Amino acid sequence: MAFSTRNLLCCIAVVIAVGPTQPAFALDPRYPDWPCQQLKVPGISIASVWTGPPIEAIDKENSKDPKEAELVSRLAARRTPMEDARKLIADFVVGTNDQKQEKAKRLFAALYSTLNAQRDQVMDGIERFSRKQKAMAEEIREQTRKMRELQDRPDANPAQKDDLVSQLSWQTRIFEDRRKSTSYVCDVPVIIEKRLFDLANAIQSDMSADSPTK
Repeated sequence: MAFSTRNLLCCIAVVIAVGPTQPAFALDPRYPDWPCQQLKVPGISIASVWTGPPIEAIDKENSKDPKEAELVSRLAARRTPMEDARKLIADFVVGTNDQKQEKAKRLFAALYSTLNAQRDQVMDGIERFSRKQKAMAEEIREQTRKMRELQDRPDANPAQKDDLVSQLSWQTRIFEDRRKSTSYVCDVPVIIEKRLFDLANAIQSDMSADSPTK
């Protein structure tokens, strides 16, 4: 019992030391709940992904055309391979030069609105996740303090010790499993921005390409 408790306390110390438990560990003090190595950049800059015609005058909300809305949904979904996405874009951005420009701008504007919103949601979720980790770390600290107090008491109830060991072991395992998933979760906003960049490149390529009028 004593051996397992000592080892558990050692594991707890390591987990809390490496976990995102204090705002001071944030890379940017403006975002104390941001646990990622990647700096938090709210909102995707249009200029970083789009070099085509201005889209300021385009309605960036969901398309009123059901077919266009379905296309945007399919293109935005990461489960749609980029090769398939390029084909879908090529089939959409057709017509005269003016028609192609208008379709391209409208499509990019809708994709920007959709993917930027998805990225915002993911980043909000990451910060909620970070706050939960901090709260769990505090709870583990408190439970650890109680366990140490029990260890120092000669008349401590063995059953109570067992319960604390079991509870701490479970909480520490959950904490560590979540910590290990942080690097993957932190990559998602970058993946979304990269997808928008690739889609924008495909749109601009088809917009400027000479293709048969349909």
